[in-house]
Amino acid sequence: MYIDAIDLFLVRHPLKRPWRTAYGSDSEILSVIVQMHSGSQSAWSESSPLAMPTYSPEFAQGVYYLNSELFAPLVVGQEIDDATQIGVLFQHFKGNPFGKAAIEMAWWALESQLRQIPLHTLLGGSDGAVAVGADFGIQDSLDELVRLVGTAVDSGFSRVKLKASRGWDYEVVKTIRSNFPNLMIHIDCNCGYTLEDLAFFQSLDRFDLAMIEQPLHYGDLRDHAFLQKHIATPLCLDESCNSPRAAHEAIELGSCKYMNIKPGRVGGIGNSLLIHDACRDAGIGCWIGGMLESSVGVGMLLELATLDNIVYPNDIFPSSYLYAEEISEKELVLSGPGLMQPSLIAGTEYTPVPERLKERTIAHKRVEPIKK
Repeated sequence: MYIDAIDLFLVRHPLKRPWRTAYGSDSEILSVIVQMHSGSQSAWSESSPLAMPTYSPEFAQGVYYLNSELFAPLVVGQEIDDATQIGVLFQHFKGNPFGKAAIEMAWWALESQLRQIPLHTLLGGSDGAVAVGADFGIQDSLDELVRLVGTAVDSGFSRVKLKASRGWDYEVVKTIRSNFPNLMIHIDCNCGYTLEDLAFFQSLDRFDLAMIEQPLHYGDLRDHAFLQKHIATPLCLDESCNSPRAAHEAIELGSCKYMNIKPGRVGGIGNSLLIHDACRDAGIGCWIGGMLESSVGVGMLLELATLDNIVYPNDIFPSSYLYAEEISEKELVLSGPGLMQPSLIAGTEYTPVPERLKERTIAHKRVEPIKK
């Protein structure tokens, strides 16, 4: 396809309530929304590394700058017939997977649109409903957390993820397990611990957790391998799995038994597919995670979640869970208890309402080929 133009939007998404984790609290999400154009067709994508470099070294304003000044100008005016060509164009730029993913994911959505097949079909996924879980950040009290988890269980969610941080960890797990003895539970530590906490992690083995997600440093693989050898509970890599190379190294080291795939964090859909396939071949289970994106981004996560080695309920939320008003007219909803349905139409089903996009846009730039 020939890329005629790319529109970039730095957008603010107010949350219904603050999202609290080991790295802090977010009252709104900043993301970069991309609209890629080819002829009369266009499609949308979203990259959401958060407003500050707390989850990873990247942040939304930086992603917007890189795309508006460097990445998008390299792509417009080019004939791009395969997503790997985008990687070649970006190969001299180190790191910045969220920045690169913004453009790369838009290409996949546009390719789906031009070929008139659903995105998950293009990726090799299935049409069936996808299992999703319920997530809970740090709450004001254990009683409030028990109430929220109870609501999720009553709604049919098969698993619950609990954010953990120092002072909000062991008693949280103990309380939820005692109240919900048969519930699938795991905790997400967001890199908040070290190997000095080995005894703490060993103490969690008694609670039959499905996994412990990213307990150690965001760039570490070796310490996770040591920890996995000394506890029975499976470990899951999130922040540390930032590229296909990191995934292969984690598999070789034995750093985990699960990997959470976030296309923004790993540089796009192409890299997500490579990680998925490497994990499948190694017997490592995968699931899809998000960055509290709007429906524009989450809709693409749902398409990825249809792949065959996605074996654990995904971090994909109904729109109403995070937002009082979505940026798109169509909202993400449950299709059944703990289930969501991928799109059966080509391209992007979740497109921004122009008025809402304009209202929430902090900065906008249209990139077109330089006229000679």
